[in-house]
Amino acid sequence: MPNYVAPANNGSTGTHDGTNAIGALNYADEYQRSLEQNFPWVLNYGALYATPNNNRFRWTSSKTIEIPSISTTGRVDANRDTIAFAQRNYQNAWTPLTLENERKWSTLVHPRDIDETNMVATIGNITQVFNEEHKFPEMDAYTISKIYADWSVAKNPDTGKTLTPDTTVLTTQNILSVFDNLMLKMDNGRVPANGRILYVPFEIQTILKEAEKISRSMDITSGPNAIDRRVNRLDQVQVIGVPSTLMKTLYDFTTDYAVADDAEQINMFLVHPLAVITPVSYTFSRLDAPSAMSEGKYVYYEESFEDVFILANKANAIQFNVSDGSGTSTSTSTS
Repeated sequence: MPNYVAPANNGSTGTHDGTNAIGALNYADEYQRSLEQNFPWVLNYGALYATPNNNRFRWTSSKTIEIPSISTTGRVDANRDTIAFAQRNYQNAWTPLTLENERKWSTLVHPRDIDETNMVATIGNITQVFNEEHKFPEMDAYTISKIYADWSVAKNPDTGKTLTPDTTVLTTQNILSVFDNLMLKMDNGRVPANGRILYVPFEIQTILKEAEKISRSMDITSGPNAIDRRVNRLDQVQVIGVPSTLMKTLYDFTTDYAVADDAEQINMFLVHPLAVITPVSYTFSRLDAPSAMSEGKYVYYEESFEDVFILANKANAIQFNVSDGSGTSTSTSTS
């Protein structure tokens, strides 16, 4: 994640230390650093915000990034008796992406409600509750639904076919086979085995643990040479349980977030962090002292640009199992 903060020329008279003549405090830098430290721990999809890809793009404005890519030709036969003309066999390109998810939040704080000698710390407490109970869950909802939306219209880099999720109804008897099939798709897409993450709702995590326990028990009774390959494959990934409400395909973000009426349930989200990019740009975060305009109250305001993108040439590093909103499915994907 970049440490991008817009210059303090947004209508304020900010000084280098973040204060100005009317007592406003702009602590966007400090706030950004704090969020970066928290993301891996408080976001359910925090590992995706720690993707190495976030160090490989460049900012061209407060809401636009460019992603580099290099392509080369393949090898040809050599000839010991002649030489060929030298030519460039690679291409370098920058793909621009615009962050579309622009969000804001503000609040008034009456001086009598806080200790005026501890102004920033008190706002820190308020924003901590806001972050943990609203912003972070909203970011989780946006992350999973945006990845699913982008992936659903992406093409398989190898075959050119539209990617489709597995829709098998998961049970204790088949869940390991479904997982094994998702892993196989990644194997065939040349996705690194190390680093894969499996996100599942807690209900599915319970089924997964029960199936794993049954399979291991069967392996033991069958002898030491009959270890189930599916259980070994489960050991290769990090399994993370997520509240089912934060594993939907569609949300309404008008205010905060809410599950859309026609949202489907995501039961398995298998991903390698190298398949996504998660830029966050905090352009403004400030606390203004009481004034006549604010009727004697402190005013806190923050605004940010953030988004989530999948890398088209790594779309195979993402796989889904989904069902309708009631948790049932009517078909099984074969693509």
